[in-house]
Amino acid sequence: MDISIVGVGHVGLVTAAVFADLGHRVVGLDSDTAKLATLEAGGVPFHEPGLPELLERVTDSGALTFTADMEEAVQHGDVVFVCVGTPPLPGGGPDLRYVEAVGQQVARFADRELVLVEKSTVPANTGARLSQVIERERNALGRDHLLIHVASNPEFLREGVAVEDTARPDRIVYGTSSEFARDRLREVYAPMVAQVGCPVVETDVPTAELIKHASNAFLATRLSFINAVANICDRVGADVELVAEGMGHDARIGHSFLRAGIGYGGSCFPKDVDAFIHLAGQVGYDFALLEEVRRINEAQRGVVLDVLRSELWHLQGKTITILGAAFKPGTDDLREAPGLHLARALLDEGAHVRISDPVALPAVAEEFPELERIDDALEACRGAHAAVIATEWEEFASLDPSAIAKALDYPILVDGRNCIDPDAAAEAGLHYHGIGRGHLKV
Repeated sequence: MDISIVGVGHVGLVTAAVFADLGHRVVGLDSDTAKLATLEAGGVPFHEPGLPELLERVTDSGALTFTADMEEAVQHGDVVFVCVGTPPLPGGGPDLRYVEAVGQQVARFADRELVLVEKSTVPANTGARLSQVIERERNALGRDHLLIHVASNPEFLREGVAVEDTARPDRIVYGTSSEFARDRLREVYAPMVAQVGCPVVETDVPTAELIKHASNAFLATRLSFINAVANICDRVGADVELVAEGMGHDARIGHSFLRAGIGYGGSCFPKDVDAFIHLAGQVGYDFALLEEVRRINEAQRGVVLDVLRSELWHLQGKTITILGAAFKPGTDDLREAPGLHLARALLDEGAHVRISDPVALPAVAEEFPELERIDDALEACRGAHAAVIATEWEEFASLDPSAIAKALDYPILVDGRNCIDPDAAAEAGLHYHGIGRGHLKV
């Protein structure tokens, strides 16, 4: 099929590459000319394992090309996917101006019947508003004879494994009230379904939109729940890792998203929880459960500060090393990264902050130039008064606790991701603090 992807950020670029690899003819559009120049030169504008190799294959074959011309992109695609940003507004709702702009431009440039698909994360009933925008634009232009069918097809990729998640999804969800759109989406995904055999959920637009927000909100709820349990573990001398293991063996619960830590971050969970709370308020429902999930996550960032204050008395003039800038391993994405929230708080209390990360330091240099950046983790620890593991990169989990203890001026390690063996840390002479591992602290 001829497919156009509007917006080649993380979701759009991975989606475009995977669709092209399935045999579709794909055009990716973006208004960021610097990003397009990087792509056309064979580069990738962000870190995502496996994506450079996939892009090289599909661009060399001509299956994927790029443009900054909206008219060209719209007139190429039988199906046009909207993958633009929906950043949060001050009130918690998403900024949908870019989605609206795509609808207006598709109505303006379409030269045949096509399907416009929301893949950006949007609140329920955005599809109805998008249809309204298209209808008004077509009528104003005198093009009401052209049919543009709106559908929702949420993404469920995880940064760091985005290529695998997109190429081999655990489910495909799309919603539309149009048989024409449903047939086209079946055609788009037919090669993937044949290869992977994943379930397909076909529904209406608002249900598909809600599936995305409900999924992320539920995962965020699990994380906040286990972090709340971890705080109790620290107070009663229990080990949250074993609590989570015991819980996870219950088939009704499972093990996923029961890893205690210093809170979730990234581009999805914080924004989507806020957006779901905002949507609930708009329709007259008080989603107090999600408000508490958000409160627990924000409070979890303070756990590390409390430990550091307890160990160091005060933070003024102290040097603190943070291992991990990205919000999770496998990405250079700094959005809502817990380690950077911690860095800001430490700076506010007068500490000197060093930061180390395997891939994200160039992004840190642009956004947080006041932080001292050191590539080598042990070198970053050298002479510091304490170290904090904020991202569970394998590079940090595999560090020798004895080497950490020797590098630090004060042997204090706060393991914000519970990725270091507490017994090995204790044997190395570290004052080890995990999250929710109260009876193992020394």
